[in-house]
Amino acid sequence: MISIEGLKKIFSLEKKDIVAVDNLNLNVADGDIYGVIGYSGAGKSTFVRLINRLEEPTSGTIKIGDQVITSLSKKDLRVARQDIGMIFQHFNLLWSRTVAENIEFPLEISGVEKSDRKKRVLELIELVGLAGKENAYPAQLSGGQKQRVGIARALANSPKVLLCDEATSALDPETTNQILRLLQDINEKLGLTIILITHEMHVIRKICNRVAVMEQGKVVEEGTVLDVFTRPKQPVTQKFVEQLTGPDEEEEDMTELKERYQEGALLRIQFLGESANQTVISQLVKNFDIHVNILQGKITQTQVGSYGTLIVQLIGNQQKEAMQYLEEQDVIELEVIQHA
Repeated sequence: MISIEGLKKIFSLEKKDIVAVDNLNLNVADGDIYGVIGYSGAGKSTFVRLINRLEEPTSGTIKIGDQVITSLSKKDLRVARQDIGMIFQHFNLLWSRTVAENIEFPLEISGVEKSDRKKRVLELIELVGLAGKENAYPAQLSGGQKQRVGIARALANSPKVLLCDEATSALDPETTNQILRLLQDINEKLGLTIILITHEMHVIRKICNRVAVMEQGKVVEEGTVLDVFTRPKQPVTQKFVEQLTGPDEEEEDMTELKERYQEGALLRIQFLGESANQTVISQLVKNFDIHVNILQGKITQTQVGSYGTLIVQLIGNQQKEAMQYLEEQDVIELEVIQHA
């Protein structure tokens, strides 16, 4: 587990103190894909660089497994960093080295025997899907291929943790999806713990299990991706959720819906998890003497399940029984907007 307590980073700029990370507390489980999201200036990139001490914290502790990273000497830190891989937004490749030589570079620094280095490089090239590109130079690669080199290089020393700082923000949508699938595959095959920094909510949605929302150096909201998506509490989180769902115009429409559909009952049904893909509505029609009119609805997929909201009208003799059935579904939240 990665355990972070009271982490703070203060920069001094023109005799003024700027708090980039402010008393941050966070726990990341082994093998998790953990997302950290925030707008520019939220402190998320500084935070991820504090984990491996590319930036020195002003105060606080960072513990990875049994090792307190913030207490290590420079010599011990160099060894500990072999267990912490990192990939960057702009790849940070060595342009005068080939793909194979870029991946091999951290193994050279670690003093690995040449024969073992070559074997490991070939394994990693196969893992990240770059077979045939071993002798190419970065200038000959696409953005997605460059990032694959960056990922392979970060994995060279078989780290336990992989830090991704805006790893897909320089890529087009299709390439982004390919890189996210690769990271997910690496997580599953190697059991690697991944911390993913981004300002894009669709990145969080696709592969993360938990997410922390940062604003002004603080974590203002944290939880499972499904919980944060379905119940965003902070205004900044609500803005991120709107990246996927669009602005919530439901409240503006509700008065009009009440006026137009006065017969029967109006319900807001919130689906959580796999129930969003199940036939709950068809079961209502099949089992009860009612008609169901779907007035509004949207469903979004996440890595850990689906969520969505439907606004429906119930008409018929068994409205009460139908609502009772919905309330008994433990994966559904039900709100009665208007009674019959």
